[in-house]
Amino acid sequence: MIKRALSLLVVLLLATVTAPLFLGLADRGDVGSVASAYLAGAPEDLGAANVVTAVVVTYRGLDTLGEVTVLFAASAGVALALSHFGGTDRRRKRTRRQEPSELIVTGAGILVPLMLMFGVYIFVHGHLTPGGGFQGGVVIAAAVLLLFLAGSISELAHGTMQLLEIFAGAGYVAVGVLGIWAAAGFLDPRFLPSGELGSLFSAGAIPVIYSLVGIKVGAELSGVIDAMREKGQR
Repeated sequence: MIKRALSLLVVLLLATVTAPLFLGLADRGDVGSVASAYLAGAPEDLGAANVVTAVVVTYRGLDTLGEVTVLFAASAGVALALSHFGGTDRRRKRTRRQEPSELIVTGAGILVPLMLMFGVYIFVHGHLTPGGGFQGGVVIAAAVLLLFLAGSISELAHGTMQLLEIFAGAGYVAVGVLGIWAAAGFLDPRFLPSGELGSLFSAGAIPVIYSLVGIKVGAELSGVIDAMREKGQR
C-alpha cells in the first residue's frame, strides 16, 4: 500500500512539473534570423530537401564530428571496462548456454536482411527523408544483436570491424578536408554536384557523409554489443 502511494505521489509530482511545459506549447510563428537562413539556404545552396540533415551534417558538421568521436570513446571505454571483469570458475560451471528458440531463429532469418537493407536505406536517404547516419547505424547494430540472439554468429570479426571504423572515420575527415579545399569550408558538400532537389543523387556530398557516419556508428555499436556478449559468457 505504501509503495503504491509513493508511486502515485511521484507520478503526481512529475505531472505537476511537466504540465506547464505541455500547456505552454504553441506555434512560434516567425522564426529567427539564423533559422530563416538555414531554411532558405539548405534547399537553395546545398540542394538538401531535408533541412535537419543540412543543419546536422553541414552547418554544425564539427559538432557532429564531436558526437562521432564521443561515441567512439564510449564504445572503447565499454570494451575496456568489460574486459577487466571476468566471471569466476564457479559461475562458469553453473552457466549453461541456452539454445535460442525456433521463433527467434526463424524471425532472425527473415528480419535481419530487411533490417540491414533498411539501415542502409535510412542513411543513404538521410538528405531526403527523416533519418541519417546515426539512426541507420543503430538499426544495423540491432540486426547484429538479433544475429547473436539467434545464435547465427558466435563472435564478430574484430579486424573487419576495426577496418570499417578506420575507413569510415578517415573518410569522414577526408570529406571534410575536401570541403575546405574545393568548396567554402570544412564538410561543405558542394565540392560534388548538388543535383536536382529531391532526387537520390543530390545534396552534394551529404549522402556520402551520412553513409560514412552510418558505417562508423553501426560498427561501434556492434562492437559494444559484442563486448557485452563476451562479458555475459564469462
